[in-house]
Amino acid sequence: MEESIKKTEALENAPQKYLAEKFHLPVHDLKEYSPLTLAYIGDAAYEMVVRTVLVRRANQQVNKLHKMAASLVSAEHQSKMVAVLEEVFTPEEQQVYKRGRNAKAATKAKNASITDYRRATGLEAVMGYLYLKGDYDRIVDLVEMALEKA
Repeated sequence: MEESIKKTEALENAPQKYLAEKFHLPVHDLKEYSPLTLAYIGDAAYEMVVRTVLVRRANQQVNKLHKMAASLVSAEHQSKMVAVLEEVFTPEEQQVYKRGRNAKAATKAKNASITDYRRATGLEAVMGYLYLKGDYDRIVDLVEMALEKA
């Protein structure tokens, strides 16, 4: 049992450790990152999970995959996901979410309300925080919960 826990912990951080070693990246305290920086990387991490799920579910035309992915990564859909996930966020995730939601972005929402855009930014900040932390299981769990209920 103890050996499997150690193996799981090693696997969770494997991509982060690999990239850090390969590119000689310094280690930073995650609380030092701006919420918009967390949202920047979180957007990509969330989209990778969504795209992976879609591709693994069905080998379809790329145009169809793109349309499905675009609907799931839209600010409007992410805002709906927040409504589901706010109840299950840990206190740490709740704090990151609020920092992301309240951050003043230089860009404006193109196809979303300000409220949806800010809530989506908060969700992306959480995803970025978890990604940089190496907690991929939690990212997948949150996305799974949200996709089932949102």
